[in-house]
Amino acid sequence: MADTRRQLRSGTVVLGGMGLLAAALTACSSDADKRCVDRDSYNLTKGYKTVADKNCKSTKTSVNGAWYYGGKKKSGWVDGGSFTKPSKGSGSSGGNHKSVDRGGFGSGKGSSGG
Repeated sequence: MADTRRQLRSGTVVLGGMGLLAAALTACSSDADKRCVDRDSYNLTKGYKTVADKNCKSTKTSVNGAWYYGGKKKSGWVDGGSFTKPSKGSGSSGGNHKSVDRGGFGSGKGSSGG
C-alpha cells in the first residue's frame, strides 16, 4: 500500500511540473508573433511586407522597419495585427481588438441618484 501511495505522489509531482513548464513556455513565447515590417509598404489587400529583423534593430537601413504584433502572415505579408506591443498577461496574441465599455462603477456612464 505504501508503494502505491508513493507512486501516486511522484506522478502528481511530474504532472504538476509539466503544467508549470507549459505555462512558462507559453509566457516566454509572447513575442513569437512579432515580425519586422516595412511601414511604408502597406497594401490594402495584403497588409505590410515583412522584412529582415535587422531593419527593426538599426536606424541605418533603407527600410522604415517597425515591429508588428499579431496578425496573420501570408506569402511575405502580414495583416490584422498592430504596431502596439500587447501588454503582458493580456491572454491574446494580437489581432483586431476592440474594447467594450459596459458601464458600471467609475465608467462615467449612466445617471447618478440624487
